[in-house]
Amino acid sequence: MSDFIRHECGIALIRLLRPLEYYKEKYGTALYGLNKLYLLMEKQHNRGQDGAGVGIVKLDTEPGKKFIHRERSVADQPIRDIFDSFYRQLNELLEKTPDGLDRPSWLKDNLPFAGELLMGHLRYGTHSEYSIDFVHPFVRLNNWRTRNLMLAGNFNMTNADELFSQLVELGQHPKERSDTVTVLEKIGHFLDVEVQRLFEEHKENHTNQEATDIISEKLDVQRVLTRSVKDFDGGYAMVGLIGHGDAFVLRDPNGIRPAWWYADDEIVVSASERPAIQTAFNLKAEAVREVPPGHALIIKKNGDVFEAACSEPRERTSCSFERIYFSRGTDMDIYHERKQLGYLLAPAVLKAVDYDLENTVFSFIPNTAEVAFYGLLKGIEEWLAEYKKQVITDKNPRGDDLIRLLNMRPRVEKIAVKDVKLRTFITQDINRDELVSHVYDITYGSVRAGVDTLVVTDDSIVRGTTLSRSIISILDRLEPKKIIIVSSAPQIRYPDCYGIDMSKLGEFVAFRAAIDLARESERADLIEQIYGLCLEQHGEVENHVKKLYEAFSDDQVADRIARIVHPKGLKADLQVVYQTIENLHKACPGHKGDWYFSGNYPTPGGNRVVNRAFVNYMEGKKVRAY
Repeated sequence: MSDFIRHECGIALIRLLRPLEYYKEKYGTALYGLNKLYLLMEKQHNRGQDGAGVGIVKLDTEPGKKFIHRERSVADQPIRDIFDSFYRQLNELLEKTPDGLDRPSWLKDNLPFAGELLMGHLRYGTHSEYSIDFVHPFVRLNNWRTRNLMLAGNFNMTNADELFSQLVELGQHPKERSDTVTVLEKIGHFLDVEVQRLFEEHKENHTNQEATDIISEKLDVQRVLTRSVKDFDGGYAMVGLIGHGDAFVLRDPNGIRPAWWYADDEIVVSASERPAIQTAFNLKAEAVREVPPGHALIIKKNGDVFEAACSEPRERTSCSFERIYFSRGTDMDIYHERKQLGYLLAPAVLKAVDYDLENTVFSFIPNTAEVAFYGLLKGIEEWLAEYKKQVITDKNPRGDDLIRLLNMRPRVEKIAVKDVKLRTFITQDINRDELVSHVYDITYGSVRAGVDTLVVTDDSIVRGTTLSRSIISILDRLEPKKIIIVSSAPQIRYPDCYGIDMSKLGEFVAFRAAIDLARESERADLIEQIYGLCLEQHGEVENHVKKLYEAFSDDQVADRIARIVHPKGLKADLQVVYQTIENLHKACPGHKGDWYFSGNYPTPGGNRVVNRAFVNYMEGKKVRAY
């Protein structure tokens, strides 16, 4: 994705199933869990640039000793900042007690972040500010251990206002309207109800302390979560720690946001991405399981681990953008899916270059498009093999003609290299637009001026701003006859409302193209018609913005996009080739969350958001639609 957008948060959970002494003896350190949490977070650091947070719950602490700890950071390198803080605290303690590392029980008593239950969060902000106050985990504190709740998640609720109103009706006075606080208080409310129910049930025949211990043992986390999520509308994967030692990983009923887990007799671990777990614990892919949609992975204080249904199952619509771009390409399935996305583009690309491989150079931008690029090459090589076979059969070439034919292959060059330091510098100061044109260094001499067509694979095109402001002009310096930008994703036409910061319709180059086409073809009445329908939405809401795209073919929109991203002074011809939704489903058959491309939202809130986004566009409001 050449455009810079904020996107998926990342979650991590570790539950040590043995005492800290066990890990000291087997692995040489009582901080085994903390070290593994660091690995899980670093292996998912692409999912958080605005901040990071860590939470710890210590099991079976004595009254009067703190058993919940939290550390958060919005530093430039927040993960490193947090763990540097941990080890500074450790070193300060070791100055007074040099043998502390050899005494796990001493570490647990004295080091805030030496515990058995750990969570981590990597934040990409989508709706609120980027100060420390908005960094997960969020904590709900109480003197009853079983009423303490720490929560972190990768989610967005489309009906946060409705959930807020429900809390007010319950008698609460929430301190803010953010969906994170709303979700925390919603779960916290039903946690309180469940704890009180158990207390009332057992207080007659037991002392208060005995009743408290019974609550810790019998707390029905599944019941709490089932009641909490009843009115949730959104995509979510969230981690929760309860003060006495229970924990959970909760996933939305459509499986929109990802969550994976692994357990053995030593540890339970969960994360947003399977490769992070595989790498941190040296596991095969089949050992890591997916948290089923609508379920929670529940880890009881006594070490029992099980999956439990918390909401009615719905059609599985796992986010296809995870497969195209957000998740790490080292995942076994995602790697093959991305290759297939490129492979399925081969016929359209061959047509675009008029099957002239001798005068075509293939490359990719950015690095996340590399795997799709390999797939595209495979498709072209297969076509070329059939072409050679046909020529040999029909024309029976000899001598130099045969050698020339057999030596034909796609011309591949490393066209562009990103200057990472410069890109980082620019993103820290959005006013440095002039520098954008120098984000990439190009390989001079890799293209024959005025002769070659240059085909560059991108994984997706959202706004088109980076293409128009820098990439296309940079490529034009090589003086190709024609530039073809190939997107392994279909046209991004609709906003997201489940955790990715893509909610303003006017920012999408595909939307701007459709609006231009409507106005140019004297269909301004269609735009006004859609605006009126969006204003009147009530009851069973449908996505009215679809009507805009239905008026034009995909090729018409793609051609207009090419005109929009066409920079001033471009010498080469320009074409944009997009993936089809049909091929997206072929490449990623188990992940049909395609609302970005199709407008088919899996929850009612999605339709409300897209209609509201259209109203905002028409009224010139540059605000999020949720």
